Amino acid sequence: MSCKYWATKKLSVEPSIRQYLIRILNTLGLGIFWMGINSTVGIMLGYGIVEGTFRLGNGIFYTWFLISMGVFIWWIYRIWREPIQFEE
Repeated sequence: MSCKYWATKKLSVEPSIRQYLIRILNTLGLGIFWMGINSTVGIMLGYGIVEGTFRLGNGIFYTWFLISMGVFIWWIYRIWREPIQFEE
């Protein structure tokens, strides 16, 4: 069997299980994206590290961090607020 066969074959999964897995993947993807942005700007570019005195760049970074964390938590809540109806 070729790779094209597996790529085009639809998996027969129950809709509630599919919805649950999509929520998990959305949560993981958003979390990794958010952490990647903040760790890049904070650690790799140095805005999260206070060296000597607290500079304007540090303030902007920490303000961004807190605002983006609030938006991240709100978005995750929005993804998971509706219960999934699993059929038994």
